[in-house]
Amino acid sequence: MLLTHWVDNYLGFPDGIMAYELVEKMTAHAKRFGIDEMNGEVVSLAKVQDGIRLELANGDSILTRAVIIATGANPKRLNAPGEQELTGKGVSYCATCDGPFYRDQTVAVVGGGDTAVEEALFLTKFARKVYLIHRRDRLRAVALLQEKALSEPKIEPVWNTVVESVNGVNAVESLSLLNKVTGERSELPVNGVFVFVGLAPNTSFLPLEVKRDEQGFILTDEWMKTSVPGILAVGDCRAKPLRQIITAVGDGATAAFAVSHMLTTE
Repeated sequence: MLLTHWVDNYLGFPDGIMAYELVEKMTAHAKRFGIDEMNGEVVSLAKVQDGIRLELANGDSILTRAVIIATGANPKRLNAPGEQELTGKGVSYCATCDGPFYRDQTVAVVGGGDTAVEEALFLTKFARKVYLIHRRDRLRAVALLQEKALSEPKIEPVWNTVVESVNGVNAVESLSLLNKVTGERSELPVNGVFVFVGLAPNTSFLPLEVKRDEQGFILTDEWMKTSVPGILAVGDCRAKPLRQIITAVGDGATAAFAVSHMLTTE
């Protein structure tokens, strides 16, 4: 949610809502019920005799009877030459964060899903031109977003194309592109490139006993329970067919109910 500017597919907001505003509303709602908030980084957790023990980066530890993993996922990288070297110098994974730096400039968005199209639309508020580069001949985003993007005069789709390298010395200057259908190579001058080609789950801190799929997403049952008793998982870090705010909220409700039932029947 924090990497998205505008949310158009969360029930109850017929005109849409800014992502940060939705976060604030959800936080205020949770705090109304007296939730205790604690900041810290969990570096590991393990099943022990008395429950689940969480180890924090500051050296503290927490012993709990159950834990719900809701760590989400991070954007994947292209792994193209020049991408890592120019990250922060024209390569970005957050249009909401960096879009205002490209006022009246030319940028590219790589990807074809909901996030890529949403961010391309957001960038039109600032950029003079937005190239939407996708490896296929059609977008994967929901129909409403496709319609908005393809009717936006500032957005130009570049179909069947992948980025072979990100070029520049001290900042992004161009992209080397390959058309996968024709085999044609080309150079696209841009001032910045925003990458939205999928997600990698934040699950590396979990013990091996917590089963995951080949991409690292946590496997759960219909109650959000993992392979380790007392550990549940919800949202984008979980293996599931649809990753949206509304499905994450549903996961959370199911997991909370499962934990409540577990604690009252033990």
